[in-house]
Amino acid sequence: MSARAATDTNRVFFHLTPGPEDGRIAFFTARLLEQYHYSHHPFDDGISSEFLDRYLETLDPQHLHFLQSDLAQFTRFRTNLDNLTLTRRGVADTTPAYEIFNRFFERLQQRAACVDEWLKNDKFEFNTDDRIAVDRRDADYPRNLDEAKKLWHERLRFEYLQEKLGLDSKNQKTAAGHDTNSVMSAKSQREQIVETLTHRYQRTLHMFKDWDNEDVMGIYLTALANVYDPHSDYFNKAALKDFKISMNLQLFGIGAELRSTPEDGYCKIERLLPGGPAIKSKKIKVGDRIIAVAQGDEKPVDIVDMSLPKAVQLIRGPKGTEVRLTIIPEGSSEHKVVSLIRDEIPLADQAAKGKIIDVPNTKGKTTRLGVIDLPSFYAPMDIGSPQASSDGVAPQDRAYTSVDVAKLLNKFKEENVKGVILDLRFNGGGSLEEAIRLTGLFIKKGPVVQVRDLDGSVKVEKDNDPSVVWDGPMIVLVNRFSASASEIVAGALQDYGRALIVGDTSTHGKGTVQTVSLLSQLVRFDDADPDEAGALKFTIRKFYRASGASTQLKGVMPDIVLPSEWNYAKDIGESSLEHPMPWDTIASADYQKLNLVQPYLGELLRRSNQRVSTNEDFEFVRQQIALFRKQQADKTISLNEKERLAENEEAEQRKKAREAELRARKDSNEKVYEISLKQAELPGLPPPVQKTNSLASASLPDDNHAVTNSVSLAKLDATEITAPDDDDDADTDDKVIAPDVNLNEAEQIMLDYLPLFPKQVQVVESH
Repeated sequence: MSARAATDTNRVFFHLTPGPEDGRIAFFTARLLEQYHYSHHPFDDGISSEFLDRYLETLDPQHLHFLQSDLAQFTRFRTNLDNLTLTRRGVADTTPAYEIFNRFFERLQQRAACVDEWLKNDKFEFNTDDRIAVDRRDADYPRNLDEAKKLWHERLRFEYLQEKLGLDSKNQKTAAGHDTNSVMSAKSQREQIVETLTHRYQRTLHMFKDWDNEDVMGIYLTALANVYDPHSDYFNKAALKDFKISMNLQLFGIGAELRSTPEDGYCKIERLLPGGPAIKSKKIKVGDRIIAVAQGDEKPVDIVDMSLPKAVQLIRGPKGTEVRLTIIPEGSSEHKVVSLIRDEIPLADQAAKGKIIDVPNTKGKTTRLGVIDLPSFYAPMDIGSPQASSDGVAPQDRAYTSVDVAKLLNKFKEENVKGVILDLRFNGGGSLEEAIRLTGLFIKKGPVVQVRDLDGSVKVEKDNDPSVVWDGPMIVLVNRFSASASEIVAGALQDYGRALIVGDTSTHGKGTVQTVSLLSQLVRFDDADPDEAGALKFTIRKFYRASGASTQLKGVMPDIVLPSEWNYAKDIGESSLEHPMPWDTIASADYQKLNLVQPYLGELLRRSNQRVSTNEDFEFVRQQIALFRKQQADKTISLNEKERLAENEEAEQRKKAREAELRARKDSNEKVYEISLKQAELPGLPPPVQKTNSLASASLPDDNHAVTNSVSLAKLDATEITAPDDDDDADTDDKVIAPDVNLNEAEQIMLDYLPLFPKQVQVVESH
């Protein structure tokens, strides 16, 4: 590590300097972006200015550390980073990266010293009307050190109250009927909180003190890549290793994808992988925050404000070993510990699955529908392929999406299914080739997607197989987390008029393709590891629908939009990311429209709107939307303990009321038969499942979940509601499963669609 450190009575002086190869790595990274990124944007003064801002934001996303006087000193870099990086001699001057980082570390030391003093001397009372702006990403940087100290003190009070509420909740559960506000308990509680927060701030300080030039270059050059678009990143050697782990071999762990949130420093659950220990435990939900990790019987390690890669390393581990997670459930201040045994994520649980549902109709009979749950588009791929999957499962051990879905569709036909619902919610994409083949299961030969390359040339990717597996009525269910390959399929089936698209206001909007280039091909190190120079992931292509409209940014807009919190979320989807590629159009491809939706859409929409307006589950969704919008509009949180307790109690009462309402319901008359790929090969149907309500599964809307922080929080459309006094050891049989309201409405839309669907359909070629 190129650094020097010394200690005096006040603080640690720390000065990190460039590594010997930083200049060449930075030069070639910038050159690759300038010449080969899809945008072909020169590294000019405009890029330089955005580069500086992005680097500052990466280090200090909450605008808590850098002072305006610091920014004034960095102004000389604003329109000069291009000149310093792309030099004639082919070696960049990377001193701005280190000057800025060293100043950041200096402010971090000052904050840690202040926190240490406040934790020793402050009383931390929470009886005023003070409120804190937790998300300061759009706020001004502090004008001076005094203003910064005020912000640091406010944030410390917020963290202290968070810990206090969590401990109070825990004590009330473990010591029911005892006075948890006694002097003895309060003293013990204070000691616990002070110890936790002291350790947290010192750990953060030591974490950055342990950084070397590779770490600095990692965030510095990623900041540059992110200016070109949010899916371009620089991987230093360590990040490249993590990226390869996510692309190769089976992943042993808890079966959860994580993201760090710069607004509060928490590590949040982004997605629970089907079949993994986390989802099987029924104790962890999407949106829960992990605040500490313990290995077996060892002492927990606080991970608040820890970098995401380091947190992932603590959670990941060998098969069969125990990891204990201290979590704060979403919407709660309670702390609870969940013990999990790491395991291999079963490949079968990642594959397509089917359900056959006998749905009661208005005539007192039942109509048989088929549902295909598709979590990703999988196929054997090369690691270097731009479309390679990033779900952590070995590509060479996987089957083909189109083959598996065809198997389920054939089973549906054997069992006289009348309509098919393809569920692409939370499907973050995968193989482009499989997206094309899957679309081909429902149409004749024809264009599926158009791909525009770096040089502006357009290639029309077609389905060349004239056979059609399913020619009946079809609905595609999507949400804001349906991305990439999912959007290609939904867009193609909508362009052809082949399927009715139902879901959120739009899909995610990721319509670009990335490739990974090892910099060792350009930066030659003597006798060095080929990964030593890292790699650049950058955008090289853009997707367009058969109609010529890009799936980028706007995504696919459904024919029928259903109520959802995510329709109002400002931090979900491509449009919420920094520097997204623009939406545009190209010429339409030549394809035959089937027109199986538009003639009936008005009537289907009218009937759906009528149902949704009176349905009790959608009424609950509307209440959740109102609460979500209120919380989103209010960017502050109270520092009054009584007010916070009242808010928690109100949330608990809402939960109890919803649970009571669900418990009072009669059992559904639907019969549901789960159809696995193995079951699809057997004659007849398995016994129907006991419970007909199912949980929606979550998937990553971005290919780079373990490396970047740009992904927005994903939640389940249907959530599991537990009894109010449920704890980690409670019997899970008493849990109430909330209905999947969007899937239920899609079934009703299909019942409306079936009698309207033309009997003579020209989906298949005549023979």
